[in-house]
Amino acid sequence: MMEFGFNGIAENMYAQVDEEGRQYLLLDEIFDHRSDGSAVATDDMYFTDKRGKKSLRQTTKGWQLNVKWKDGSSSWERLADLKESHPVQVAEYAVVNKLTEIPAFKWWIGNVLRRRDRIIGKVKSRYWKRTHKFGIRIPKTLAEALDIDKDTGTDLWRKAIEKEMANVKTAFQVLNEDEKVPIGYLQIPCHMIFDVKMDLTRKARFVAGGHMTDPPTVLTYSSVVSRESVRIAFLVAALNDLDVLAADVTNAYLNAPTDEKFYTIGGKEFGSDEGKHILIVRALYGLKSSGAAWHKHLAQTMNDLNFTPCRGDPDMWMRAATKPDGFKYYEYVLIYVDDILVISHLPSAIMNVLSLHYKLKEGRIG
Repeated sequence: MMEFGFNGIAENMYAQVDEEGRQYLLLDEIFDHRSDGSAVATDDMYFTDKRGKKSLRQTTKGWQLNVKWKDGSSSWERLADLKESHPVQVAEYAVVNKLTEIPAFKWWIGNVLRRRDRIIGKVKSRYWKRTHKFGIRIPKTLAEALDIDKDTGTDLWRKAIEKEMANVKTAFQVLNEDEKVPIGYLQIPCHMIFDVKMDLTRKARFVAGGHMTDPPTVLTYSSVVSRESVRIAFLVAALNDLDVLAADVTNAYLNAPTDEKFYTIGGKEFGSDEGKHILIVRALYGLKSSGAAWHKHLAQTMNDLNFTPCRGDPDMWMRAATKPDGFKYYEYVLIYVDDILVISHLPSAIMNVLSLHYKLKEGRIG
């Protein structure tokens, strides 16, 4: 009776198929495209209306994209459908694969990318316009941060910068003066961004200027556990008398190697390495693929620990377990970027193993 009750509740909370039989899957990657004889030819992409005005034909007819889903399956989907459900991903794929002048793409991707850039621009402008937080002046550059310390007779921003550079040093390979940058590496700028936490601690983060680089040739998207999955997991814990333990991974992205080939010129924050060529070898914050790289790296760790992803939500990992009294159940690990939620009869054992692979934030395990 209890098992039936749980299944009924879970089905109502998180249904994968709607009343018309449509199934909802999470997109992992777009990796191919094709067209048939019904697609509009380049020579016919424009038409002239009765007033003599020349316009682009607004059609996606005849085009399909090959999509890999998070459950491991793949399928050919109509461009018309993916344009509505994943417009930014499709537009970026079109740019990378030089489809921008194809009639089925040309009439709409420019508008999508401009809207994307406007949203990003507004977020950036909000950062640059903000001068204070909690009554504390926020610097915009490293030099300004050090000037604030000098004016206030403190070293709070300097310590924040030094702490951040100590944490991110694993992401860099500093070349000697007689070493040349390897072929295929492109130079990008890096910079500090600053913030103030609620406890008034100064925070500095060193990020790469990934916004100035082209999208990766293979577009991958990092997913996170859904709110519905978290609610169901708490329900499972309550019904099976399991404990819950949460933790944050420190500088999560930096645990993963990067596939992108970039280097930067060391600034003042690099101390004695200022002016040197520095290769970025790990998934530094700001690179376009860093989120996906960390997601892939952590997934490999979960596989090594014999956890398997839930078919309904790939960021909810599960492993068969048995309580001391012989009761069989599943342990769960739910992942939201660098936040980890463990549900088990003894969650501390799983968290201790994870702490051997990753540095967990002190005081944030509970």
